[in-house]
Amino acid sequence: MTRTMKKENLSDFEMHSAGAIVRHKSPFEELASYVNVSAITQEFRKQWVIPFYFELNNHSDDWVQKMIDLKPKITKEIILQNLGDFDWRTRSTGSYFAAITNAEYTEDIIGTHLLKSEVCFAGVQYAITLAAFNTKKSANYLNRYLEYYLTKPELYFDQSNVLQVLKYLDEINGTNHLSKHLSSFKMFLELQQELTINTLENFKKIMPEKLGEMEQGIQKMKQIDTSIDSTRVYKAVETINRIIKG
Repeated sequence: MTRTMKKENLSDFEMHSAGAIVRHKSPFEELASYVNVSAITQEFRKQWVIPFYFELNNHSDDWVQKMIDLKPKITKEIILQNLGDFDWRTRSTGSYFAAITNAEYTEDIIGTHLLKSEVCFAGVQYAITLAAFNTKKSANYLNRYLEYYLTKPELYFDQSNVLQVLKYLDEINGTNHLSKHLSSFKMFLELQQELTINTLENFKKIMPEKLGEMEQGIQKMKQIDTSIDSTRVYKAVETINRIIKG
């Protein structure tokens, strides 16, 4: 019998391999994640995951043409199977496929995945896909994410990526979502700095031979950079739009 692919059914090793490195509780636990009824096959993974998940930041002309040629073959079922698998590789790929096919029907799935942050590495692609959709609902998911995760410096997930996306959306839409998160972002960085400095101070006690190196790290941590650069988001969405229009 094929096992239902829910995180509750996975071993600790499988969870870690899938990207669930940090386990955490959040106010979004009650939101229902989209989950496949059964595990995807290795054949599916070889065809619709492995060739793509490391290339999602590729903006070359060759890649764009490859995706334009592939796009007619990317079905709703393929997108949903990727998004419904509990693994950062499949979820990132599914989110990318949703973006390049303008599959806005996945917006709630991707927004919920972002809010719940169940696996690492996928959040940046969720955020970029929401930027490509560019709807009021997408902005709402991004705002909700920041309202919570900027209060959790111990959970350093995709706060910077989401801030960059929100800045991009503000710049192209003439909105002002980012401003309400800036003070929280500064506090987030300060608290994260404090956590890191405390960790380095403890390492100084148990690794005196690394004292100079640790001290240099502490001094660097005291230089907080609150700048937010949306250049990467512009490039990513531009590539997505080229594929959509191709």
